[in-house]
Amino acid sequence: MKYTYLLIGAVVAIGVAIPMLTQSNKTPEAQVAAAGNPSGLVEIQMPELSGNGPIGRTIFENACAKCHGQNGVGNAEAGPPLIHKIYEPNHHGDESFHRAVTMGVNSHHWQFGNMPAVQGLSRGDVAMVVEYIRQIQRANRIN
Repeated sequence: MKYTYLLIGAVVAIGVAIPMLTQSNKTPEAQVAAAGNPSGLVEIQMPELSGNGPIGRTIFENACAKCHGQNGVGNAEAGPPLIHKIYEPNHHGDESFHRAVTMGVNSHHWQFGNMPAVQGLSRGDVAMVVEYIRQIQRANRIN
């Protein structure tokens, strides 16, 4: 009887561990898809924007949304969601966004390919876009 409980416990532990281990080895796109969103996009709650957030939104819509999706939810064909734990401030600080826009980024978290530099945005423009993205992230508990 004692061995039966041990065997049941081992089977349950393996059943829990295998999905956890395979999930951690997946790309962020696969993790988003595995979370129930097969398009590779994220679902968000939009906050009421304040400060420079509305201006940042306008700049984002004109310069960034084509690849990163409306409100930063990503575009399964072109670019990752920015409203994602990968882009939380402690992992990708504000300067990361400035550098990405200025110099481009080699693909390292996602399999969308390299991001080219974005022409025509000033440092102030990017700061307002970052403020916009950070407001949405905070509203979605990414901070």
